[in-house]
Amino acid sequence: MSNPATETRTLVIEKTFAHPPAKVWRALTESPLIAQWLLNNDFEPTVGHRFQFRSEPVQGWNGIIDSEVLVVDPGKRLSYSWDSMGLETVVLFTLTPTGAGTNLRMEQSGFAPEAEHAYKGANYGWQSFFGKLEKVVADLP
Repeated sequence: MSNPATETRTLVIEKTFAHPPAKVWRALTESPLIAQWLLNNDFEPTVGHRFQFRSEPVQGWNGIIDSEVLVVDPGKRLSYSWDSMGLETVVLFTLTPTGAGTNLRMEQSGFAPEAEHAYKGANYGWQSFFGKLEKVVADLP
């Protein structure tokens, strides 16, 4: 039997892009493109690569997210850890070709029950990031 007090939550956001998976993949895996829609970074699409996302520090947060690439399945799946302020989560992107383009599913898992504020903040942040991602992908040649 599971214990609700120790179960973690997963945030899921899905969006269909009117572009092929290869274009969406580029925006997810090329460091300069990631900086345009997500955060400044030193990302490389290599399993085991440790990197950081960096943002302007704000009160109570140093602006740094420590990450490590966990899965690189070109054009299909990308996953990395997302560790910030003592909260360790995992982000997984899954790309699925559709008749109209690409369905992108983002799952961020590992939110502890006591981290409700972080879950809500992540939901707000990813909604904003996905809006920017759509523009970056649309502008790619």
